Amino acid sequence: MSVLSITFHCPKNNLEEWTKYVDEELFLMTENLLDVNKYILSEVQSDFIEEGKNYNLLLIFDDAEYREDFIKSELQNIADRIEMKFGQDIMIFNTFLDPIKSKM
Repeated sequence: MSVLSITFHCPKNNLEEWTKYVDEELFLMTENLLDVNKYILSEVQSDFIEEGKNYNLLLIFDDAEYREDFIKSELQNIADRIEMKFGQDIMIFNTFLDPIKSKM
């Protein structure tokens, strides 16, 4: 199992439009990903973020090779679509998670 966590930071002034984008377009893009076994699309609750809001997409792949293929192709497509719609306002942070132990 191989996991990729993608966090999207949205400033306050774009929250309404971004929330709609997450519910409609980002959700559909995620549903159509071929090599993703499971995913969790979340709104991140944090006491430390006051200037906007974070959302997270946790993608679970069968192995690191599928994750690497996703990073090389699909991740850039997603980032390009977001940039085309929101410019530089939405920041994207990737975290690569390699489980040591799991009970999933």
